[in-house]
Amino acid sequence: MTELKKILHVEDERDIREIARMSLAVVGGFDLEQCGSGDEALERVRDFGPDLILMDVMMPGMDGETAMDHIRALDGFGRTPVVFMTAKASNANVDLLREKGAADVITKPFDPIALPEQLREIWRGLAGAAVQV
Repeated sequence: MTELKKILHVEDERDIREIARMSLAVVGGFDLEQCGSGDEALERVRDFGPDLILMDVMMPGMDGETAMDHIRALDGFGRTPVVFMTAKASNANVDLLREKGAADVITKPFDPIALPEQLREIWRGLAGAAVQV
């Protein structure tokens, strides 16, 4: 796997999007595209071509799990890693999201300073898993 560079962030809360923008683009140096809904992510994912998608679970309209399923159905995005962010990160919820295909789950509230490294660590773990297959 190559270096993690492009992240599509999907979050309906404007304040959280701004904190994540500062965290990922300014602190982390990632090329970041942000969307306020699952529908918007579906519209923009092809043009942006993210390495990884960071997505809120609970959003009005289309929730994160449904958005992941729709994105994964698009040509070329079936294996794009999705990391969910949620305030409801019980062990059962995290396990269920992983069973449904999430690469990992990050709990809200998140640490904006640590978030870029958390995503890089998840990315490295995915690369390691691909090598072991």
